[in-house]
Amino acid sequence: MVIYDSVLKKKVKFEPICENEARIYVCGPTVYDDAHLGHAKSAISFDLLRRVLIACGYRVKFVKNFTDIDDKILKKMAESGKSLEQITSFYIDRYLADMNALNVLRADIEPKATQSLKGIIEYISNLLSQNFAYKLDDGIYFDTSKDSKYLSLSGKFDNNEKIARIQSNECKKDSKDFVLWKFDENWYESPFGKGRPGWHTECVAMIKEHLESEDFKFSIDIHAGGLDLLFPHHENEAAQCRCSEHKSLAKYWMHNGFVQVDNEKMSKSLGNSFFVKDALNLVPGEALRYYLMSSHYRANFNYSISDLQASKKRLDKIYRLKKRLGGANKSEVNAKFKDEILSALSDDLNSSLALASLDIMVNQANEQLDKSPKDKAFKAQTLANLDFVKDVLGILVCDENEYFQFGVNLEEKEQISALINERNLAKKEKNFAKADEIREILNNKGIAIMDTANGTIWEKI
Repeated sequence: MVIYDSVLKKKVKFEPICENEARIYVCGPTVYDDAHLGHAKSAISFDLLRRVLIACGYRVKFVKNFTDIDDKILKKMAESGKSLEQITSFYIDRYLADMNALNVLRADIEPKATQSLKGIIEYISNLLSQNFAYKLDDGIYFDTSKDSKYLSLSGKFDNNEKIARIQSNECKKDSKDFVLWKFDENWYESPFGKGRPGWHTECVAMIKEHLESEDFKFSIDIHAGGLDLLFPHHENEAAQCRCSEHKSLAKYWMHNGFVQVDNEKMSKSLGNSFFVKDALNLVPGEALRYYLMSSHYRANFNYSISDLQASKKRLDKIYRLKKRLGGANKSEVNAKFKDEILSALSDDLNSSLALASLDIMVNQANEQLDKSPKDKAFKAQTLANLDFVKDVLGILVCDENEYFQFGVNLEEKEQISALINERNLAKKEKNFAKADEIREILNNKGIAIMDTANGTIWEKI
């Protein structure tokens, strides 16, 4: 498998530290608000990576964290009057629900910053003891001058105009130095004073606790996240690991591109930070997943509702084939089709090429079924092809009938069922005028019905 390494800025062959094993750490969300499309793009990109590695025979250990102590969360507490636990547990649950709707596999381990304080404090203590960090009146800071390779990850220049800091303390030894621990009497005890962790130390401590390999050169195989994390977050993580552990934090670094909304960079300050929940009101979760996979994970993605709906129509066509196969038995996946999909995805997750191969298979399958609608062997293999797609691409997980009923609530479904039962009774009594009247009533409600050997089914038009 070939992946693009953000540090080397080129594709490289993936060669894990331990044979047939991949240790992956993905930076998760800061949980003070609902998940937005940037969260979805990152989650789907590296969920795809995980699925492809598994399909290629690797054992994958996958960790994604939650930042549940942060300035933004404290601001939310002040605005809402709610506790840290109330806010973070609420938004963690919301995030997980959104990811479940997108069919993103749960991480093997999901550490929280507040549950990792022991490791974070030990990490900072180790940096202090080795003189890689120093104390000021507002916190503990990492001394970037002690790391000769600082900025080697992101490729930034050592220039204050190029390296703007969100927060600054004039007493810092260097403007690039960053906080490891913020003094605050309201929070946690530590050997160096009460306070709370800085953002950049959470992940290195969590990696050490949950994923670190015994290799003397690298802690983990792949560290991943959004491109906006390359600097300063990942740069600062890598610096701490080099100094504290005397090795590289990750062998490979992978980053997904930015998400734009109608050709503008997605940003809460611009008021266009489109939430996942809003998209899920428009289409099924896997339609949003399909749409976000339709372009390469490293490319900047331009989200628009019209493109989302057009993408759903492509997925509809695949579901039509799934529906056409009915209750066919499943056999073995077509070897050529499997190879095409895995070859595309093994080339740095070329999802657009994989989806193009899927489109071709769907078209050819429909043509063959038009010619030989009762070919059981072909149906069985086609169903196996779709099942393989489900495992690797994470789509086609929904019941094909329910998929086409998206947007109809439970009360409406009960009303539709009642009308269908009434129509079936009318047909049984040979009252075909009544049956046609009910069909027309349903049609006016945007519901199409189809009589099959297994009974009457319906779809939202």
